[in-house]
Amino acid sequence: MRITVLVPGTLREKTGGESHLEVEVAEPATLGTLLDALAERYPALERRLRDEQAGLRRYVNFYVDGEECRHRGGPAAELRAGGEVQIIPSVAGG
Repeated sequence: MRITVLVPGTLREKTGGESHLEVEVAEPATLGTLLDALAERYPALERRLRDEQAGLRRYVNFYVDGEECRHRGGPAAELRAGGEVQIIPSVAGG
């Protein structure tokens, strides 16, 4: 099934400048399996999204169809065909 991933400007250099990625994943799909597929295509992006144990980086938020993934099981959040995942890195500073 096809999932659309929205990539923020700060990470687009890792995707060749692409802001929207269409990713094919097998069913049943989860956020974790989607991130596995992204890691194969964009290894540099993987290092910005997950840590060495494949856990979600603390300061990166993932929204699955508009809902923050941590409320839906984190990497186990289920995806639907035609769904959308938005990546939003936290911004720090003062």
